[in-house]
Amino acid sequence: MASTYTNLGVEKMATGENAGTWGTKTNTNLEILEQIAGGYIAQSIAGGAGTTTLSVSDGSTGAAMATKVIDLTGTITGNRIVTIPDGTEMQYVIKNSTSGAYTVQIKGASDSGSGYTFAATKKTTALIYMDGSDVNEITTGGDVVDDTSPQLGGDLDVNGYDITSASNADVDIAPNGTGNVVLKTDLVSIGGGSEVGHVSSNGAYDLKLDTNSSTNSSNLTITDAANGDITMNANGTGSFVLQGNSSRGGKLKIYEDTDLGTNFASFTTGTLSEDTAYTLPTALPSTSGDVLASTDAGVMSWTTISGGQSWQAVKTSGFTAAAGEGYFCNTTSGAFTATLPGSASIGDEINFIDYAGTFDTYNLTIGRNSHKIQGSAADLTVAVERAGFALVYVDSTQGWLLKDK
Repeated sequence: MASTYTNLGVEKMATGENAGTWGTKTNTNLEILEQIAGGYIAQSIAGGAGTTTLSVSDGSTGAAMATKVIDLTGTITGNRIVTIPDGTEMQYVIKNSTSGAYTVQIKGASDSGSGYTFAATKKTTALIYMDGSDVNEITTGGDVVDDTSPQLGGDLDVNGYDITSASNADVDIAPNGTGNVVLKTDLVSIGGGSEVGHVSSNGAYDLKLDTNSSTNSSNLTITDAANGDITMNANGTGSFVLQGNSSRGGKLKIYEDTDLGTNFASFTTGTLSEDTAYTLPTALPSTSGDVLASTDAGVMSWTTISGGQSWQAVKTSGFTAAAGEGYFCNTTSGAFTATLPGSASIGDEINFIDYAGTFDTYNLTIGRNSHKIQGSAADLTVAVERAGFALVYVDSTQGWLLKDK
């Protein structure tokens, strides 16, 4: 009766067979078993898309199918398939040492499943078993997808790859409790190349940018609410600085709408030869049309600038004059008084003209009210025919001064 062989090539000697060679064959069987238990072999699968079947060698060593560790080698130029003959029951350690970005699939010759596949760039080692017909992966620590609470035992090196998501899903980084996300780099780039970089707070909360880990920090706060403010808060005596480049000063542009169209108001410093600091007034203007004027020290105040005298209808009786107005005074029916305003500011001006040439007969009196005239706390009597003159307020010492005499 002739010897038979197992699926892995171990010789099963028949009774009374192999006289004189039994010891040699037994030694070979032991070597095959040793190879099955822990042997190593390099198996080339070089080439384009195609299939390599692991070999079996009955009664001799060196068969890839009967080796524990199989190192797949060679340059592949297409997706490769490695098959294990049906009936084989064996655990394998498969190492993918091929070069070329193509998949390598390990499966039974008539595998009803998909076996195990190395991805195109996955040059790693897998532990699998063949159950006689199908190839299955032996999981040790398990895939991350199967672990509901995976933990790292050291730093995670992405090795040149990205952390991505599928189906447009977000990538959430959620520290526990009061923990923060700290990016230890000097530059964070946002946007996908063709996309606009966008930073937003998560939920109905303000967005706040701080410096210096929020300690003694300036900050920018964008208030999350309808018509919310944008607050820039410099720490201590720090300033908010709008800086220009080497060819022009800093420019502030305010657009009329959200689309950054062509219409805007622009403010620029021009060319400065020294630092210029201005102190704004603390109250609103008291008169509509007032403008800001400054002293040499840069202290700003509201000032009424007259655009020319506003001449009034002819006056024939006493009245109270107002700054910035001019009066034609007719004393034909009798003398009367034009009273100056109770309050006045530097530069206020009032004009008076003898309408009928009667000031010499019936005088016009200028009532000083609460201010001096020409430095005197007395009213001014005008008795010159056809007189025309202007009074300009200067200060509390001199009060109203004659501009024309």
